[in-house]
Formats: sequence, structure tokens, C-alpha cells
Amino acid sequence: MLTIAVFPNTNKPEAPRVLQRILDFYADKDVRIIMPVEEARIFQHAGYGVTDIENVKTDIALSIGGDGTLLGVCRRYSHHAVPVCGVNIGTLGFMADIELHELEKKLQKLLDGDYRIEHRLLLAGSVISGGKERFLGHAINDIVVKGGVARMLHLGLTINESHLLDCKADGIIISSPTGSTAYSLSAGGPIVNPNVRALIVTPICAHTFNIRPLIIQEDDAVHVAIASIPQDIIVTFDGQVCYRLLPGDEVVVRKSEAQAEIIKFEDKDYYQILRTKLWRPAGD
Repeated sequence: MLTIAVFPNTNKPEAPRVLQRILDFYADKDVRIIMPVEEARIFQHAGYGVTDIENVKTDIALSIGGDGTLLGVCRRYSHHAVPVCGVNIGTLGFMADIELHELEKKLQKLLDGDYRIEHRLLLAGSVISGGKERFLGHAINDIVVKGGVARMLHLGLTINESHLLDCKADGIIISSPTGSTAYSLSAGGPIVNPNVRALIVTPICAHTFNIRPLIIQEDDAVHVAIASIPQDIIVTFDGQVCYRLLPGDEVVVRKSEAQAEIIKFEDKDYYQILRTKLWRPAGD
């Protein structure tokens, strides 16, 4: 029996209908559907709810939402080798591989094992505060240090043991290749194929010509020191989880020992997705 964990986004109006289509499709098949208890209650399918779902033996995790929903599921399974597949009911759906018009077709492919798994680099973020390093969490897209509205930060950037520079900027993004098409792209960073083993360091509105986006080795460690705190400053993980920083803190970002596993189908490749999701030529 195949066990599929389903994670519907409770804020998406289409989610109940899509969830029902999934339940109906697998109803007469050798599949066990499970859901987090709270989501199961909200969608009135309490019988599918299980506690501590991340530690229940699962073959596939299925997100219903946009890329943000998929990112959250990937982080939930960062310590478990569970492949994640996204059903797109968001605005872009760059990572979620199933569109609504092909839902049942792709659900059958999941049942048949007709897919591939891409192993994506995960970022691990920690903070050094008071001389002690504390692990904060994982991100699949990016870890970002930034401050409040319209106030520049005084930041120090070090890679491994080499101090590169001190600068004023609105913040700094440390991105995985998967996240190169997210916040980093908006800040002027490069598009990097997610199968490239690298990290991307992108300044946000730096007040200097001496720093540009950097592509560095995946095993490099990025240190971002906060030289001054003009007001509240935070570190965010995929834009979904955040922690406040204190004066003198240093954020350290490394490649995680864990990986994200994302399901992809053979009828789509990365460059086709770039074309259809980001570049959309006129007349298409």
C-alpha cells in the first residue's frame, strides 16, 4: 500500500475542491491518504488526520497550493527522505509540477512510480550570539538577513575564513540554486539551474559598487555579521519563518547535510518551465 501525505493550503479557496478530487481518485486504489490533524479538521476530513505526521512512514508528500506551500512541506521533511510533489493552485507555481488540468493523469503517474526525484540542496542557517552558535533551521530557497523599511544595515560579509568587505545595504540573500528564481532574482541575482551545486550570495540594494552577486562553492560557509542595529533586523527562512537578531550577532549559512527531494515528471524540463513560467513570449 502506498502512503501519501497531503498538505492542503488552508488559505486557498480552490483547495477543498482539489483535495476532494485527490481523495476521490485514490478512493478505490491501494493508497492510504493521511493529513495533518489541523488541516484534516479544517477541511472536514478528520478521519485522515494523524498526529506528528512528519514521523509517520510516508512514501510521497503532496502539497496543494503554490510554491510557498511546497517549500513549507520540504522543510517539514528536511530530516526524512520523503519526496514532495506540488499541485499548483498558486499564482506562479514554478516548483509545483502538477497543474489542475492534468491532476488525475499525474496522480496516476505517482501511483505507477512514473516520475523522477530531484535531490535539491538545502540551506542550514545558524546564529552566533554571545560566542555560542545556535542552529535555527533549514531553507530550500533562501536565508535572508534584512532590516526594517527604508533603513540600511551595516553588514560584514565573510566566506569561510576570508573577510570580503563591509558594506551598507538593505540586506543580503543567501540562496540555493532552487531559490535563484525567487527573491534573489528580484534583487538582481543570476538564474542557476537547480542541479548546479552552488550557493548564491546576492546583496539587496547595496550602497556600493564593490559587491555584486556571487556564485560560490556549495561547501563554502557564508558569515553575515551585523555591525550596527538601526532598528529591528531579522533573518528569514524561505520568507516564511523568521527570527529577530541582536546587536553583534552573526548569521552563518552552510549547505545542509540533508537534502530536499522533489518529484518531477518527464514531460517537463527546467528550461521549458523557465520559458512558460518566467519568460512567456508574446503570443503564447
